[in-house]
Amino acid sequence: VTTFKMPEDFGSIVDKQVIGPTTENLIKSDFPEQSFKPKVQIAFQTLPGQCPRKIEVERRRQLYLTFDITELLASKGIDSNQLMPRHQHPDNMPTIEEKRDPVFPIFLPLKIFDNKDYDCRTPEEWISLGLEPGSHDRKPVPGKALLPTDDVLGHEDPKSQTLIYEWTDVGVLDYDKETELYLVHKTDKNGQVRDEKGRPILNGGITPQG
Repeated sequence: VTTFKMPEDFGSIVDKQVIGPTTENLIKSDFPEQSFKPKVQIAFQTLPGQCPRKIEVERRRQLYLTFDITELLASKGIDSNQLMPRHQHPDNMPTIEEKRDPVFPIFLPLKIFDNKDYDCRTPEEWISLGLEPGSHDRKPVPGKALLPTDDVLGHEDPKSQTLIYEWTDVGVLDYDKETELYLVHKTDKNGQVRDEKGRPILNGGITPQG
C-alpha cells in the first residue's frame, strides 16, 4: 500500500513536468471569452456536410483579427486624425485661391452619419457580452475607439487643434440610452482595463459606494 502513497508536494512535481507547447491561453484578460466571438446566423444543430456553428465562429474570429480599422480607412484615403471636428480660427481659414485642403473644414460629428440598420447587435446586446455564466459582475467588452493621445487635453478641449486622434484599444464599460454614447476606458500596455489602483473595472465602474 505504501507504494501508492502520494508525495506531499505532488502539485509542484506536476507543474515541473513540461510535455510540450500548450494550446492554453496563458494571457490573463479582463474581457470575457464570449465577447471575442462574432455573431453568426447558423443553426446550433447542422446537417451532415454543412459547416458546424463552432467552426464558422472560429473562422470569422480569425478573419476579423486580421482586419485593422486604421489600415482599412487608409486604403480608402481617409486619415483617422482628420475625422474629428476641430476649432477653426477665422483668421487662418484657407481660401479657394490658396487651394489648400480642406477649404471647408470638418465640423459635423461622426454620429450624424452613423447607420444602425445593419448592426449585428443592439447596444444592450454588446454590453451583455460582459456577463459570464454564473457571475453577477459585468466585465468590459473589447472594442476600438477614436480617442486623443493626450488624455488631459482631450477631456478639457476635445476639439483642440493640437490633439492627435488615433484608434485605440478600449474596454466598453457602459451605454447611455439617452445620449446614445458608450463609456469606454483605454487598455493598459498589457491589454487590461484597470483603475488607478490596478483593480479590474467591473459593472461599468459603479462601486457599492456609487
